[in-house]
Amino acid sequence: MRKLKNSELGRLSINAFKNAKKTPIIVILDNIRSLNNIGSVFRTSDAFLIEKIYLCGITAKPPHKDIHKTALGSTETVSWEYAENTLDVIEKLKAQQVKICSIEQAENATMLNDFNVENNTKYALVFGNEVKGVAQEVVNASDKVIEIPQFGTKHSLNISVSCGVVVWDVFSKINLCDQKT
Repeated sequence: MRKLKNSELGRLSINAFKNAKKTPIIVILDNIRSLNNIGSVFRTSDAFLIEKIYLCGITAKPPHKDIHKTALGSTETVSWEYAENTLDVIEKLKAQQVKICSIEQAENATMLNDFNVENNTKYALVFGNEVKGVAQEVVNASDKVIEIPQFGTKHSLNISVSCGVVVWDVFSKINLCDQKT
């Protein structure tokens, strides 16, 4: 096997990305401290044509050199908006019939591998603070809580890793669902 050259990857231009049909997923970052994590979430969101990112609370916003370092330009492609209060974003999205899913370890959480997407449904995936996780009031306001199954001793993943795992899984399930209809 031969590694592909960058010119062979078929990457979209910024304009083509902005005009492309987006995956019906919104990412909400609830008080993320690390600028590198924020940049990594932008990059993941670009990779899977995510519709939008909401940066909430203490979550920093572009432009910032430490976000840019890991985002690699994806802050120019992925649509984003800052909101001081995560609950305000959730209320707005619920009024638009978006299903709110907090990614957290909680009672009665649905394991990611057991989570099924619904046809013609847009999802907002909420990722929380590196230490405290998703705020309890945000969990309470969610339609569903999704937990990533973990089998080791730590039972915690970096937020950017969690985002990559969950976005890929939901993206795949949405595309599979679209192929069946």
